[in-house]
Amino acid sequence: MAVHSKHPETLALHAGWRADATTGSVAVPIHQTTSYQFNSPEHAANLFALKEFGNIYTRIMNPTTDVLEQRLAALEGGVGALAVASGQAASALSIQNLARAGDNVVASTDLYGGTWNLFANTLKDQGIEVRFVDPADPQAFARATDERTRAYYAETLPNPKLRVFPIAEVAAIGRGFGIPLIMDNTAAPLLARPFEHGAAVVIYSTTKYIGGHGTSIGGVIIDGGNFDWQAFPARQPLLNTPDASYHGAVWTEAVKPLGPIAYIIRARVVLLRDLGAALSPFNAFQIIQGLETLPLRITRHSENALAVVKFLSARADVVKVIHPSLAKGFEKERADKYLSGGMGGLVGFELAGGREAGAKFISALQMFYHVANIGDARSLAIHPASTTHSQMPAEEQRAAGVSEGYVRLSIGLEHIDDILADLAQALDQAK
Repeated sequence: MAVHSKHPETLALHAGWRADATTGSVAVPIHQTTSYQFNSPEHAANLFALKEFGNIYTRIMNPTTDVLEQRLAALEGGVGALAVASGQAASALSIQNLARAGDNVVASTDLYGGTWNLFANTLKDQGIEVRFVDPADPQAFARATDERTRAYYAETLPNPKLRVFPIAEVAAIGRGFGIPLIMDNTAAPLLARPFEHGAAVVIYSTTKYIGGHGTSIGGVIIDGGNFDWQAFPARQPLLNTPDASYHGAVWTEAVKPLGPIAYIIRARVVLLRDLGAALSPFNAFQIIQGLETLPLRITRHSENALAVVKFLSARADVVKVIHPSLAKGFEKERADKYLSGGMGGLVGFELAGGREAGAKFISALQMFYHVANIGDARSLAIHPASTTHSQMPAEEQRAAGVSEGYVRLSIGLEHIDDILADLAQALDQAK
């Protein structure tokens, strides 16, 4: 039965699945299988030729994972999705699906440290140049663009800088060149709607808020179906010229009868097939369980974070609090425009005592977990300069918003009194 609701609370529970046709099971089964029986030689040939869709091998698709993909696409307002093994895999494949050696991508400076390293080093070693620009000026993306630029890339609510990205402004610039904007919306699911502002592709680390339980690593790429890949054919050669890795298919033509899904289909049948960053069916099942409560959880994360911001702002030993609710000027305008559903659960702050005080604070926490993660139901804390961003040179750390005394909090779902009590005692011991 199709679900026609546009409400995320309903879609998170019902999109992509009703019940198992054979057993009547309401819960999505875990299809823990590598491969699938073909009905006939003709059926097998049609699947491999993309004349019809179906299951071939779990490295490429899986029925449990398919439900997760359908549900996330419905929630985000996209036409299709590809679930992969991690958020890092989603970031890499989203770029590799458009760019090859000799091409370039323009990316925001405000990125998670792991993404920065992927872009600045690993993709560089593969021959793909990533040019970093400050998103405070959207026109910086245009200035960094040349004839080999294939995509723009940014985070909606960058971790750890927490400065909201100008989605519509940069998306409009890109569309004038035939360049799609890829948005990592990991820190703001349901709070921000990148497709509604012109983004072409949205990615997530589903490990974070979407899963929410801290048990399963995963990622997803979602195709908005709203980008004309043929408007500037020379700009997107991987989608508009014969693909030798798939018997000469021209993707924008090969799948046109099936809808505007050229980008997401190529990501699946070429990159996922060849690079193998497949999400396990068990992790897909686990992430579905978390997804079902996301609309409720993300609201509480945001509410608790606002209370923490108020608490930290009143402390004399905290010299700065970083949160979208405290933004000023054009940054406030962007926060209000794009985070229409809430300001998120991430809070950053700087202690007067710098690196030493930050270490003491982390050590003194009793309820907060000291882990390299965000978006868990539990409250988490970390010192990015010595952990998540430690591979970056000091200058690049500062560009990403990481100082020696910066501490990042991911505010969980505990009672707010207990959250504040743990922060208070740890701050007292850090003086």
